[in-house]
Amino acid sequence: MSTATYTVKGMTCGHCVSSVKEEVGEVPGVTNVEVDLASGLLTVDSDGLVDAAKIAAAVEEAGYEVVSGS
Repeated sequence: MSTATYTVKGMTCGHCVSSVKEEVGEVPGVTNVEVDLASGLLTVDSDGLVDAAKIAAAVEEAGYEVVSGS
């Protein structure tokens, strides 16, 4: 199991959080997604390593931007 964290820019409400969780949750290999609205922190658990570009693309699909990740 692997965990990665990202900072997402542009989220302002609970609907934003739901959108990000839904899109990132659809990325193959992702097993759990947590989003903290106040800090913009996105935590992604997965079965193995998931390409950060796929996570960033999912966040962009939801209408937001990844500004950092680890």
